[in-house]
Amino acid sequence: MLEPPAAVVAYLDAQRRGSPPDRACTKAAVKAVLAELERRAPGRSVELRVPPYAAIQLIAGTAHRRGTPPALVQLAAPDLIDLAVGSLLWADGLADGRVRASGERSDLSGYLPLFDPAVQFPS
Repeated sequence: MLEPPAAVVAYLDAQRRGSPPDRACTKAAVKAVLAELERRAPGRSVELRVPPYAAIQLIAGTAHRRGTPPALVQLAAPDLIDLAVGSLLWADGLADGRVRASGERSDLSGYLPLFDPAVQFPS
């Protein structure tokens, strides 16, 4: 597993210190997670939405071009980051409604977590 990118570490460090990460920090962390997901699961068959920060398409298969995608995953930024570092499991996110997934290939559990959960924080 990879070490988390600096943007994800900064986000987690802000949380650890008890201060909510600001919008710019959250956006940078989301973009870093999505970039790694795109790298690991290239394609256009599933749309992953993290409003209001970004949406990407990933996983090989039937390409989505317009309208409603055949497979859709939507979640909040904190939940995406928690999935990426393993502090939220895919099945738990689905069960409690933090992750909304529908359609063929929308199960992203095989790609998560992305990063080593043993994050080293700056002193």
